[in-house]
Amino acid sequence: MRITLCNEVIADLDIADQCRFAAALGYDGLEIAPFTLSDQPATVRGDRARQIRAMAEDAGIAITGLHWLMNVPEGISLTSDDPATGSRTRDHMLAMVELCHQLGGSVIVHGSPAQRAIAHAESRERAEEVAVRHLQAAGAAAQAAGLTYCLEPLSPVLTDFVNSVDEALALIARADTAGLRTMLDTSAAWGGEADEPQAVLARHLPGGMIAHIHFNESNRRGPGQGEHRFAPIVRTLADHGYDGLIGIEPFDYHPDGPASAARAIGYVRGLIEAAKGDHA
Repeated sequence: MRITLCNEVIADLDIADQCRFAAALGYDGLEIAPFTLSDQPATVRGDRARQIRAMAEDAGIAITGLHWLMNVPEGISLTSDDPATGSRTRDHMLAMVELCHQLGGSVIVHGSPAQRAIAHAESRERAEEVAVRHLQAAGAAAQAAGLTYCLEPLSPVLTDFVNSVDEALALIARADTAGLRTMLDTSAAWGGEADEPQAVLARHLPGGMIAHIHFNESNRRGPGQGEHRFAPIVRTLADHGYDGLIGIEPFDYHPDGPASAARAIGYVRGLIEAAKGDHA
């Protein structure tokens, strides 16, 4: 298992310093929120993308992927049945696949709760139809680029569209595109799943459809800063041979972003080492 830091946690630093800071803490990579690069992230390409990738490589880490894809620019939505909005959304999603590829990433996480409401379409059925078509296109582009595009379940307090791994998998099955997977965000799982995160993982990891993990607390802080224990989750990942990425994604940076990032890496590294010991 590798650990990557969602870079908005330390967005007060410039991108080169983010890479150096994350590497110094022991992270394996940065998972980029495109809005931290530009309010028009589809324009980040070519020389600029190669420059960012080189910054990470120089620091000894990787750009592992993208998340929080659609909060900028305005006027895009996974579920909108307005043709003009749909065209802008499709172009943006495909641009994010290309950006991830140019940065050297491997996983794209489609969360963005405000940009996927059922109310953006005339009905739930219509919202699902639109989302499936967008996901088909993005998944096909991701597959062609050697990437994985993950639809992220989010809790009902954030969105009314796709609140569980089962719901994500149902849409992915309809899209029927090899580049698509889902993922598990622990905070969202505690808010939207009927079972504990480790039970959801135990049920779905054998099928290979969970391709990424985000660690955060139900109180929105980093792992180890709330009421929940992450040891059973890490143990389940180890039991099932998960060798992918764990993204650290707090939203409430306590006491601040750099300290939250530092605390999380030590906590999660310790849990991984303990899980390895259990399998020795």
